[in-house]
Formats: sequence, C-alpha cells, structure tokens
Amino acid sequence: MSKRTVAAALTGGTLVCGALLAAGAAPAQTPVPVGQLATLTGPTSEVAKVYAQGIMDSFAYINTAGGIGGTAINLVTINTEYDTQRAVAAYEEWRTTLRPPAIQGWGTPDTEALIPAVTRDQVVFMSGSASGHLTDPTGRSPWTEIKAPFNFFYGPSYSDGCRGLVQYAADHYNRTGAGAVRSTFLGEITRPKFTFMGDNHPFPNAPRGACIEFARELGFEVMPPIRYTLQPSDFTAQCATLKQQGANYVFLANTADSNVALIKACAAQGVAAQFMTNIYGWDEAAARAAGDAGNGVFWVVTTATWADPVPGMETVRKIAALSDPSGENARPLAYIRGVCAAFMMRDAMATAAAAGAMTGVKIKEGFETMKAHVPAGLEGVCLPSTFTPSDHRGTTTVMVYRSDYNYGRIALQRVFETSLPRRPDWLGW
Repeated sequence: MSKRTVAAALTGGTLVCGALLAAGAAPAQTPVPVGQLATLTGPTSEVAKVYAQGIMDSFAYINTAGGIGGTAINLVTINTEYDTQRAVAAYEEWRTTLRPPAIQGWGTPDTEALIPAVTRDQVVFMSGSASGHLTDPTGRSPWTEIKAPFNFFYGPSYSDGCRGLVQYAADHYNRTGAGAVRSTFLGEITRPKFTFMGDNHPFPNAPRGACIEFARELGFEVMPPIRYTLQPSDFTAQCATLKQQGANYVFLANTADSNVALIKACAAQGVAAQFMTNIYGWDEAAARAAGDAGNGVFWVVTTATWADPVPGMETVRKIAALSDPSGENARPLAYIRGVCAAFMMRDAMATAAAAGAMTGVKIKEGFETMKAHVPAGLEGVCLPSTFTPSDHRGTTTVMVYRSDYNYGRIALQRVFETSLPRRPDWLGW
C-alpha cells in the first residue's frame, strides 16, 4: 500500500483496496464492493485508525492472494471523523452508488444508528464496536430496543469484557488479601468497592448497566459512576472524587488516550485504586505513554500479541508488510483485531460465494453457520467464534492482560481467562 494511498484515507478520501493487486495474482471477476466507515481523525482515532489499517491491509492481502474464489474485494474507506451524521450520510450515498452487501464499521454511535437501515437493506454490518446491543438478532431480549439481525463483531461484547474483568477483580481481591469480604472488630461486613467511569456517550455507556449489575451480583459495593470525557483533559476533579470514594477497582470505559490522562492525574493525587479497562482502553502505546503511573493496569485483550509465537502471526506479519515493508514496526492489538474482523468477513463471504452469491443475506448466513471458527492462516491469533441465527455473541471468552512499564520496556502478561455463560438474560445487554 503506497504512502499516497494511506494519506488519502487519513484525510477523508476513499481507498479502493480492489486496486491493490499484485501482478499475476489479480482475480478475474468483477470486484465485490465493501464499505468501510472509519474514524481516522477526531475522537477515538488514536486506536480507530490502527484498527482501520488492519482492515485495509487485510483486504489488500486477500486480493493479492486471489480474492474470494477469484473475486476481488473493492474496499472503499470513508473517514467519518467519529461523526454519526457523516456515517449515516455516507451509508445513504452508498445505497444508490456503491451498493455494498457488507460494511466494516467502527464506532458504537454510528453502528447503532444504522441498525434499522442495514436491516431494511439486508447489508451485513461488522463493526469495531462490540456493544452488547448488537448481539440480539431476533429482538427477543428484554434489553433489546431494536433487533440487529445483520450486525456482527469480532470478540466478546463490551459488557462481557467488563463482566470478565469484574470476575477477575473479585478473584484478585480475595487472593491478594487486599480486603477480602470480612468482618471488622465491630462486626460490620466490608466489601470491595467498584466504580464505573466513562463519558456520557454511547460507547462508554454500552456496558455500564450490565457491568454494574454483575459487580453487585458478585458482592461488590458499587459506588456512584464518575464521568470523564473521551477527549483527554484535566481530570483532577474526577481523581479527587475517586479518592474520596475509596474504590478498590475502577473500570475505565473510554479509549486509551483519555485513560492515560486520567491515570496520570490520579497517580499524581495518590489514588490507590486498581484500574481496569476495555479492549480499546489500553494497549502497548498507552502503557508507554502512562509510564510508571500505568503499571499494573488490567484490560481485555481479544487476540494474540505481535510477539506471541503462534502459527497465525506469520500471516499477520505478511499482512502488515503491505503498509510497512520494512517489518520494523510492531503492530498493536487494535491492528490485529482489525485483521481478525476482516478475515471473519472474508470467510462469511466465501461461504456466501459457495452458496451462489455474495449478497447480504448469504453473507449473514455465512456468519451464522460458523462454529468455533478461526480463519485459516490465523491459528492462535483470533479467538474461535460461533454465531447462530438467534445469538450474535461470537464469543464469551474474556482474556485479561496486565501491563507493566520498566524503564521504557513494556511487559504484557495474560493473568486470567474466563468463558462466561451465555445467559439468556444477558443477550442484547
């Protein structure tokens, strides 16, 4: 992928991955269009553009390998700047021009806003958002306001990710003796305190109710939620409130750049809480930016890391070479997650092609026939995924990692893994 092509995407232009074909490897049939609604600038772009690059490189790689059964994918990327109106406008234009049977999206606000449209038009929408609201295709859940039969995402939902962290926090609290549920000399019962923090925005709000309820279920004393903005800011006041609460465990629902600012501010005030965060709330770059203040953060990871010696990482490195021929840049977790999302869609489209046509309906059916599915070539990289016509929770496996900063060297360690039950009352929540 040329620097000029990437620059066009980063400034709001379009990217046609179908044109990125190696000589002699070009699929012969008319390319199938796939739209990509990406956030390359604006709020959340620090992780969103990394995720988007993983998708762009993946489809370019798929095309150089012969496409899908000899058919290229024409990936058209639009920078929505994390603006829902831009995303909706782009989709409405595509309805009459591009007419894609499938779309790769990013954010929770635009993904949820487009549920009625993609359902009406029978367009598969695979998002970077893992909102639990997208997991109910039939609308049978009491938590579901709008059924989402054409929506999919890779990995556990934000809600299940937070539940997994809370489950680990309960175990951690008891193992470390940090204050396991016990009686004081006055006969009172003390419980670990949990605080949910995030902006008043669809992305941070998506797991809020589900996570808080599970924390109560596990015996935590839930403190009042604290708001802090997705844009990094002066979070002195929020840290003072958190310190006053005396929370033992804090879930940060924002993205990494906002979380780094908060954690550094809280470290300066001597806040002793254990911070935990979502799949986009922390990564290698965040750990480096936070320095010593970020030591010991727990967060949800959904793929192997760049350094993991798993078979599928060889494929990831080949994909990454399309935008970094030197191979010198270690790709962060959001990039690898984008690769998994793109290859999951590739496989659903391949199933559709085998059934006669890469239509939205057939691609949907391709997803819904996946059982413990890992894309070929990505063994050990992507979590096994299972979708059914009545349940779009691809996986409920939650891997918890810890990061540590040691004089600039970042260490990542998997500390916990759980497979949460597919409780009916958690569908769509």
